[in-house]
Amino acid sequence: MQNVDNQILVGSPRIKKTLIVVVGVLFLIWVIFTPDGLLGKAGAVGYAVCHKISSRSFVIGDRPFPLCARCSGMYLGALLGLIYQSILSWKSGLLPPRRVTIVLGVFVLIFVIDGMNSFLYLVPFDLALYTPKNLFRLISGTGMGIVIAAAIYPVFHQTVWIDWVKKPSIPGIKSLFGLIGILFILIVGLYKGSFLVLYPLALISSAGVLILLTVIYTVLWIILLKSENRYNLLNELTLPLTGGFGTAMLQVIVFTIIRYTLTGTWNGFDYF
Repeated sequence: MQNVDNQILVGSPRIKKTLIVVVGVLFLIWVIFTPDGLLGKAGAVGYAVCHKISSRSFVIGDRPFPLCARCSGMYLGALLGLIYQSILSWKSGLLPPRRVTIVLGVFVLIFVIDGMNSFLYLVPFDLALYTPKNLFRLISGTGMGIVIAAAIYPVFHQTVWIDWVKKPSIPGIKSLFGLIGILFILIVGLYKGSFLVLYPLALISSAGVLILLTVIYTVLWIILLKSENRYNLLNELTLPLTGGFGTAMLQVIVFTIIRYTLTGTWNGFDYF
């Protein structure tokens, strides 16, 4: 019984090799059929999850960002939020306390208001509360990214580890504002930055899409394998992590095929 459990937990070598090959082929297909260059690949990731409207995106030289301003902020906020919590409270599996949750709720409200305002700006009648700006989109998206990270991080650890820690991943307001301060610097750098700042942030924001999807799908794989709370070390997660990344790539590929079939272009929805 113990051997069977261990097979489910870490996967037999044959299962892992097969899965790695399948995911590798899937990734290679995506690489071959997407635009050339790092920015091209980053843009292809954004293509699967974002409208990529040029007027709502930052620009690197003469090229729009891989993601719109709001999505750039959201995925940068989520990715750096996950990294920040990993450094601050590794394996912590409890949601933030009420004071932190209230602030996160404000971030969600700002995200909804700014998103609705941007939508109302597009309708024939002038119903927008204020003129949308990419800076507002970036700020509201970053706040939502923090919320996403604060929700996903404890769920991941509470699902995965045997010895997950029964402490909040963001223990208090001070910790939250530490994260906000770091992201504020990035917002300023992105909004006012040069090519040397914009280029890596463009790649990191797109990487954030795949990392976030991989984390979510890894949790789902662990649930499907019925192996919750049975892991001790990261190297035991090869099977679910590979499955999670493969599922993330599959989603990106499927969404890309659907969008390209409908539009016939890698450009954004610049029809407004």
